[in-house]
Amino acid sequence: MGLLSLAIWIPVAFGVLLLAMGRDEHAHSVRWLALLGAVLGLLVTLPLYQGFQPGTAAMQFVEKTAWIERFNVHYHLGVDGISFWFVPLTAFTTVIVVIASWQAITERVNQYMGAFLILSGLMIGVFSALDGILFYVFFEATLIPMYLIIGIWGGPNKIYAAFKFFLYTLLGSLLMLIALIYLYNQSGGSVDIATWQQLPLGSTAQSLLFFAFFAAFAVKVPMWPVHTWLPDVHVEAPTGGSAVLAAIMLKLGAYGFLRFSLPITPDAAREWAWLMIALSLIAVIYVGLVALVQKDMKKLVAYSSVAHMGFVTLGFFIFNELGVAGGLVQMIAHGFVSAAMFLSIGVLYDRVHSRDIAAYGGVVNRMPNFTAFALLFAMANCGLPGTAGFVGEWMVILAAVKTNFWIGLAAATALVLGAAYTLWMFKRVYLGPVGNDQVRGLSDIGGREFLVLAWLAIAVLALGLYPRPVTDLMGPSVTELLRHVAQSKLN
Repeated sequence: MGLLSLAIWIPVAFGVLLLAMGRDEHAHSVRWLALLGAVLGLLVTLPLYQGFQPGTAAMQFVEKTAWIERFNVHYHLGVDGISFWFVPLTAFTTVIVVIASWQAITERVNQYMGAFLILSGLMIGVFSALDGILFYVFFEATLIPMYLIIGIWGGPNKIYAAFKFFLYTLLGSLLMLIALIYLYNQSGGSVDIATWQQLPLGSTAQSLLFFAFFAAFAVKVPMWPVHTWLPDVHVEAPTGGSAVLAAIMLKLGAYGFLRFSLPITPDAAREWAWLMIALSLIAVIYVGLVALVQKDMKKLVAYSSVAHMGFVTLGFFIFNELGVAGGLVQMIAHGFVSAAMFLSIGVLYDRVHSRDIAAYGGVVNRMPNFTAFALLFAMANCGLPGTAGFVGEWMVILAAVKTNFWIGLAAATALVLGAAYTLWMFKRVYLGPVGNDQVRGLSDIGGREFLVLAWLAIAVLALGLYPRPVTDLMGPSVTELLRHVAQSKLN
């Protein structure tokens, strides 16, 4: 079994084992077993970096085995510079979430931890799949554990949020399935994604396929105006669910644009780039303004995620190397920063049981160590130079200015808006005198919480101060993608 298969199936196997462990009388053993599975899943991704050849755009660590031979479907895995970093990012986030949920979850612990580990393996499968049907299976299967995580361990309106999440994402994916069936027929019975990327498709076919893929991936990102499910889901989801949803699951949609929309329908992608840029700028500006008036911390960070992911799609559809690379870096940076923001809110919620900004005030007086971490993550969310939040956004803004000054100027307003809503929330929650008796009774973070936030802080600073290991690996793959997109496929 190859390294990618191990990265997928180790957490899945541990997740299934946890589901078989019964109820909460084994909660202590369940937590340690979940941690073991998550750590092993992370460890098997480390040799991927050591063995990755950075000077090529070719797929690496390729595994291919016949799966459904009658329809020529294969268990086909591989990663290139575009998909590579999302494998260890997913495994790292899983370890963080398991540790962060150690004491927060007290009921059905085995099911909660099992669902997260299974979800981790499935998401790595999405980033590794080179077979269209295998991609679709992994892509859709991720809905099941996340639906359960929201619907069982969520807040008062968890059923509504879970159904909204499931229906929004499922509806778009059905259109993608139709597109995959069309490509299967057009390619003479192949489901190999690389083969689909070489198909000579007409203008009408490309446009229809582009919007079929758009329906699946735009909802997942989510792009405006199909973003309305995300704030509801974040508000109701448990802290770990919000962290994984923002850090990894939103990236599945953005990754789909790079693996399907741009290389399979390049002419349609160029034709409709104006629409993608417009929707991205609306997400960056309008949704940023919406975030300014939020009273719920989780909802504010949820809208912030929509705005930050707008940078990703903007970078992709500018069609230059700096923009695409910036979008990819932004995806990775947002994975660290958004997870940190939601976990920080979780720390406060576990103590006060409120997400309302008005329920706090002067937290720094009672939790100085925690506030130091929260300040770093808030600065990263603003795009402060030296943090992960700055690198990708700055690359996209530079690329946008090279393409059109006014697009770059509009994109740059996100830095101002991001600082406005993030620092306004930070001021009201953390600074000033102690706000009430609940805040007065707070205790600072313990060793486990400190460990989780410290690892995220290291990741945020490392990517912000030295992003070259990330950008160097993705460079050849980004260049090859744009070369392919520049070539017309119209027959």
